[in-house]
Amino acid sequence: MSVTQGEGRNRRKVRDGVVVSSKMDKTVVVKIERRVQHALYGKVVQKSTKFKAHDLLGCEAGDRVEITETRPVSKEKRWRISRIVEKAK
Repeated sequence: MSVTQGEGRNRRKVRDGVVVSSKMDKTVVVKIERRVQHALYGKVVQKSTKFKAHDLLGCEAGDRVEITETRPVSKEKRWRISRIVEKAK
């Protein structure tokens, strides 16, 4: 999940998730889910985070995509779609 790309200063985080919304122009909302162990009780719980990503590939809701960290594109966009792993059915 937290794979990095490049060497030295150019190491960029790469994550994969599912597109939740694609209603904005050139922007999609990607939901990343991860499993973590609860600090006190030890139960494994699923947590999720939503990122806004720059989309030039034309993703749709339900697509599984890979996002890469990038320079700030706008106020909330710091990720871009690097590739579409699987199209929505």
